[in-house]
Amino acid sequence: MYGIFGRYLDVDLSVGAIQEYEIPTRWQELHLGGRGIAARVLLKELSGKEDPLSPENILIFATGPLQGTELLGAGRHLVMGISPKTGSVCGSYTGGYLGHELGRSGYDGILLRGTAAEPVYLTLIDGVAQIHPAIDLWGKGTGKTETALKERHPGGCVASIGIAGEKLVQMACIIHDRSRAAGRPGLGAVMGSKRLKAILVQGNEEKPLYDRERFKKERAQYAKLVLDDGMKHFGKYGTAGGVIWLSEMGILPTRNFQEGVFDHAESIGGDKLHDTILVGREGCTGCPIRCKRVVKTSFAKREVLPEFGGPEYETIAAFGSLCMNDNLDAICLANQLCNDYGIDTISAGVAIAFLMEASEKGLIDEEIPWGDGEAIVSLIDQIAQREGIGDRIADGLEAFADELGSDFHMTIKGMEIPMHEPRGKQGLGISYATSPRGATHLEGMHDTMLTAPTSELGVDHAYDRFTLADKPGVTKTYEDLRSFENSLILCVFTVRETGEHYTLPQIRSLLEAATGIGLSPIKMLEIGERNYALLRLHAARAGYTIDGDRLPIRFSQPLPSGASADHPIRAEAMRTAIEVYYQERGYDQLGPTDETLRRLDLEDCIGVIAR
Repeated sequence: MYGIFGRYLDVDLSVGAIQEYEIPTRWQELHLGGRGIAARVLLKELSGKEDPLSPENILIFATGPLQGTELLGAGRHLVMGISPKTGSVCGSYTGGYLGHELGRSGYDGILLRGTAAEPVYLTLIDGVAQIHPAIDLWGKGTGKTETALKERHPGGCVASIGIAGEKLVQMACIIHDRSRAAGRPGLGAVMGSKRLKAILVQGNEEKPLYDRERFKKERAQYAKLVLDDGMKHFGKYGTAGGVIWLSEMGILPTRNFQEGVFDHAESIGGDKLHDTILVGREGCTGCPIRCKRVVKTSFAKREVLPEFGGPEYETIAAFGSLCMNDNLDAICLANQLCNDYGIDTISAGVAIAFLMEASEKGLIDEEIPWGDGEAIVSLIDQIAQREGIGDRIADGLEAFADELGSDFHMTIKGMEIPMHEPRGKQGLGISYATSPRGATHLEGMHDTMLTAPTSELGVDHAYDRFTLADKPGVTKTYEDLRSFENSLILCVFTVRETGEHYTLPQIRSLLEAATGIGLSPIKMLEIGERNYALLRLHAARAGYTIDGDRLPIRFSQPLPSGASADHPIRAEAMRTAIEVYYQERGYDQLGPTDETLRRLDLEDCIGVIAR
């Protein structure tokens, strides 16, 4: 198959062994790219019972067929392994520049096994891999780590962990280019458990494309198609531009999801950021949109440096409206601290909002007022350093909440809920509840996608965002679509998934030029469905069933005000929707049935689920 190298680098840190891992040709055809191949490798190599922080867990850095080609939206890669939050295999997608370098490295990905006796870092330069001592880097933040490694190996791109990963904080992430996070599942803690401080990649091998001239031509056409006036506006304000709009829709997570409207949204939104503290914009490899913020400011006598980028929407909402904080400078410092410590900003914001509510209710001794920016940055320090109440949160919000006997921790399967309110996008609630990796906003269906018909996907009318009616089937369709995109590892902000600007035909044509594989819309969705099923198999091995598919109780209560008020998600209606969703997928209460696995050409996975 063109568009790939057909092999992964296989590194055993316990013994310092480096070899190649060949990917079967049949897997390449069935799964196509990063998400599917990584999940399939882990299904083969793991039993599903491994401790996430043990040497037996495997961490994978993966690319797809479009990485290394400079295609707009393909400057991303995947990190996957067993999550310490969920106990099951989870993936995290991140942008920047390392994905492009890995896509030109001679390998499609890197498998990391075992645990080093002492801290190390890995380099993959011009196809040659080496393990180096990293004792001098242990204890340093991601900023200083990257600086040191780039001085030693000029031209390389770096992924590293900070102190949070070293201390096995559950919400630890892997930071790339100082400001891009492979966050959510806590894979920074997995990397820390392996005593792997960083990876540096520099690739110069041209990808073997099926029709290089056609690809170059279509790549340029695709860039012009995507970079219209709307996308230019998106680049100007970034994801932060959605803060005010979401508040006006009544679905900006506020006060630990008790409300959907933040009275001070204008103080923390994209316009305010753009007009006051923005000093630059950044993009990913091959992308002219440059939606990444770069800011310079200060808060509490601490400087916020441009080298750590700036906050995106999720971060602004998590440390802003969710915590009732209207101080943009405080949010920017919180973002910088998380980037340097290596902490997922969504997870940290949800945990801190929980602590603020717990303090208000008298469930903890600490006084943590709503809206206190200094308290937010102090708690980030405590979580990363495992000090005070931060040490208790560092072992998982869900476990700490259970210890308190509270019911207002906003998690699903151990994963903190991102900054998207399902009471105003109820189909999203189905994706949240049923996701094999816990609550996620980049792999599910958002009801706001369903405002215009998309005939190729069978969407022939607009949907009411306040109802679960008729949502299970279309939820499955869009999850399969996202799964396909995530196997190509494309940026979801650049792919047009609905309406008259729908771009999947162009993406399939680019894929054909790169790989020689032509796909119909049905085959496209089938690949997505197949790769989604792999994650459900992993979840089933970890013990998840339909009984664990539920939303936090707070979502069964109506929002009190705003454009999405008085639309609770009824538990009975959600249970019915989930049962219909399982039928649509061909799942029983454990996951994909044997019949479904045969339909998806996964016969050799029959027996993975013990029935």
